[in-house]
Amino acid sequence: MITSVTFMIRLPRENIIITGSSGLIGSALASRIAGEYNIIGLDRVEPKSLPEHACFLPIDLESDQSVADALARIHQEHGNQIASVLHLAAYYDFAGEPSEKYKAITVNGTRRLLRELQQFSSVEQFVFSSTLLVHAPCKPGENIDEDWPLDPKWDYPQSKVKTEQLILSEHGDIHVVLLRIAGVYDDDGHSIPLSHQMQRIYERRLTGRVFPGDPRTGQAMIHLDDLIDAFSRLVDRRKELPHVTTLLIGEPETISYAELQRAFGELIHGESWETQRMPKSFAQAGAWMQEKLPLGEDPFIKPWMIDLADDHYELDISRARHLLDWEPRHNLRETLPALVNSLKTNPLGWYRAHKIPPPDWVVRDAAQQKK
Repeated sequence: MITSVTFMIRLPRENIIITGSSGLIGSALASRIAGEYNIIGLDRVEPKSLPEHACFLPIDLESDQSVADALARIHQEHGNQIASVLHLAAYYDFAGEPSEKYKAITVNGTRRLLRELQQFSSVEQFVFSSTLLVHAPCKPGENIDEDWPLDPKWDYPQSKVKTEQLILSEHGDIHVVLLRIAGVYDDDGHSIPLSHQMQRIYERRLTGRVFPGDPRTGQAMIHLDDLIDAFSRLVDRRKELPHVTTLLIGEPETISYAELQRAFGELIHGESWETQRMPKSFAQAGAWMQEKLPLGEDPFIKPWMIDLADDHYELDISRARHLLDWEPRHNLRETLPALVNSLKTNPLGWYRAHKIPPPDWVVRDAAQQKK
């Protein structure tokens, strides 16, 4: 009698490098794809935990030696083939002040990374996390696609445009994806603009009832889970994508500032919440006084933000649908109750999680509940 034996050959896991791996997006991304790939996380700060099939190496993108050492160690310990580099690390500061760190970290850090990747025999893909803010804004009712004109208004998106240009000139044979991402949020918030908008309304501040721009405008958003799904599809389909791919990732519906205000007011306080338009000159004077005078809390709204209050971003995601078969499963409108519930269930914990100084009455209420 002849018997047949089937042997299952388990191929080694392909290597994925994630820069900025300890951040909100990086840690969620590592957890999502670690089941299929060998994850090598690079960051300045070690993550609190690592999924199985993931490791961490420290890196400082401002240092030639640090980048060289980290990539040499990857080469030595994990081999000379990289399936994808998911480059999330960058400098970001809501203060809006010019900073050399945009050039040192975002632009030159990417140059250092690309240079050291040349030592590997194969790097199949390099995904750069850019921003939709590289584009000029549109008008309500219009949609921005990947061919929409570029017009970055401040240092952060300007640094992304410079880095995109650097990548296009220095990527060589590596397939490149320039991923222009909308504003990221999750069920607990974790969006700086959204959390501060909620704070102003929760505390019934005057600044929560006025807006220095057209309240019909807004910015496209993307739920963290949907963003991670897009990254995962990019890696899985890397051999099918063009040599250079530019993609916008976000929800196709943009909620206006006025709609958000009304929804937050009703969900937080159970009452109608209307927003009045304030002249920009008044708003800029008020923001300047809050910023310059010793009034206590460092205000979130800066004078430079007021200049951009009329900007509107609404996306055409046809290319992502076509290339990735990707569609957002969440939308901000339906997630708003979860965001507000996170605040109302544990206000003090919410303030601390979002790194916003809580007002005294929130601290007192929390202390009373413990008694």
